[in-house]
Amino acid sequence: MALSGGADAPIALGIVKGFLLMKILTDSWNQAPEKGSRPFSVDRDGFVLAEGAWMFVLEEYEHARSRGASMLAEVCGYGSTCEAFHRVRLQECGEEPARAIGLAMKEAGIGPKDVHYVNLHGTSTQLNDRIETRALKLVLGEHAPQVPMSALKSQIGHPQGACGAAGVAATLVAMRTGQIPPTINLETPDPECDLDYVPDVGRKKAIEHAICNCIAFGSKNSALVLRYCA
Repeated sequence: MALSGGADAPIALGIVKGFLLMKILTDSWNQAPEKGSRPFSVDRDGFVLAEGAWMFVLEEYEHARSRGASMLAEVCGYGSTCEAFHRVRLQECGEEPARAIGLAMKEAGIGPKDVHYVNLHGTSTQLNDRIETRALKLVLGEHAPQVPMSALKSQIGHPQGACGAAGVAATLVAMRTGQIPPTINLETPDPECDLDYVPDVGRKKAIEHAICNCIAFGSKNSALVLRYCA
């Protein structure tokens, strides 16, 4: 058995100052902070810094079954790439994020039509959201518009090193309840971000396979495929 997850508490003066210098925090919604995180919206201009911690118990299937554990999902695929294009920026083509997702799908033995939900990285920056959309189109092809996707950061902000674990937690809840969380504050979609982001209101849907996607500074990409354990 192993514990795995993420925890981060980046709301500190030095870190905030650094992000301000990088011009990747939004300062347009101080009068209405709940609207500040706006993934895939045409008027997005940066992320909202957040904190949090999410942890999971990982174990072999037979071990979990023998002890009567309530299994939430199986990690059936993982992929990771790094394009080393720039210290911070992503390359516009989206090929390396797409390749990470493709590697995870290959290990899981699934194709685009087997994907029932994608939990997006969706930071609410101009660059990330546009390139992540492009990457999903590359890897899912013509099936991409049919897959519901959502950005948890629209609701909780960006907890940095804990954001991947947060996305896994949200995906597990979606699988267990059959309810996809929405991308809130998506009032006017960016024309270049034209997939199904489940805007504003959650949606009922049974999920067998889900992708959890992450894109980090320097385009260190990672993706998980989760399979629901009924």
